[in-house]
Amino acid sequence: MKCINKLLSVCIAALLCMINLTGCTAFTYSSKYSMNDSPSYTKDFYFPTFASNLCVVNTDILSDITLSDSASVGLFDLNKRETLFAQNVNMRVHPASLTKVMTALVALKYGSLDQVLIAGPEVNITESGAQKINLKEGDRMTLDQALRILLIYSANDVANMIASNIASSLDEFIAMMNEEAVRIGATNSHFVNANGLTADEHYVTAYDMYVIFNAAIKYDTFTEIINMTEYSTTYSSADGSTQEVSVKNTNAYLRGEREVPMGVTVIGGKTGTTAAAGHCLILLARDISGNPYIAVVMRSIDSETLYKDMSALLNEIVN
Repeated sequence: MKCINKLLSVCIAALLCMINLTGCTAFTYSSKYSMNDSPSYTKDFYFPTFASNLCVVNTDILSDITLSDSASVGLFDLNKRETLFAQNVNMRVHPASLTKVMTALVALKYGSLDQVLIAGPEVNITESGAQKINLKEGDRMTLDQALRILLIYSANDVANMIASNIASSLDEFIAMMNEEAVRIGATNSHFVNANGLTADEHYVTAYDMYVIFNAAIKYDTFTEIINMTEYSTTYSSADGSTQEVSVKNTNAYLRGEREVPMGVTVIGGKTGTTAAAGHCLILLARDISGNPYIAVVMRSIDSETLYKDMSALLNEIVN
């Protein structure tokens, strides 16, 4: 009996120690969340996956800053693996072009930068207002070129070209996106396209975007690209002629159109905007000591509100 009691005491002590040493709970759980203004879906519960190298967040973590009530927001300290701020962070929302972070992640994992991509019929995007460089069937460029245009300019036709060349079809690539999301712990996301144009059953959460972006920045090429302010290149058209393309970053911080809070450096990120998703932005930033953070704001009502909320969020790094 004494032996059993001693063993039980040791187990309880070890469990309490584990809980105290981590900033987040080490248990999986399920909880309902708001469905207001969220895309349609069939799953009713949120099932996050704990990983020792990620921070998870169960509820809102607020401070004295005031952000838009409808926004989905998260700020994550990568070194401490600590969530500094969270608002509606587990709500399923439309990701718009933040989808392209997952597209790039899968392409970097399964493709080669010198791989030559050939545009097929999937590049013929007719949706009004969709960002594109007007690729034609038979156009060719390397994956390295395509990723730069994808992440800097957010071209939807380039996203489809990447997807259909890395996999045997768009459908297969989308399946790879969903498999990779589950593998890295973004278990509350579901993708039905590679570019982020609005579609039923295409959704993420702000937390899952952190998980996906965190996986993407492990690739030096990804981090290099999101830091670029502009990019120019040439590619081959179907008739053998050379086409020129020059693009500028859609990130207002990198373009110098928005002031970064004192003591914070924005390395880069990804923007996204659709009528359904609102205005979205995810960033990699560093404090004055070089410590890295990921900040994400989704569902802002306009660009002005997006950057106002993001700047307030970045201020939390130095406060």
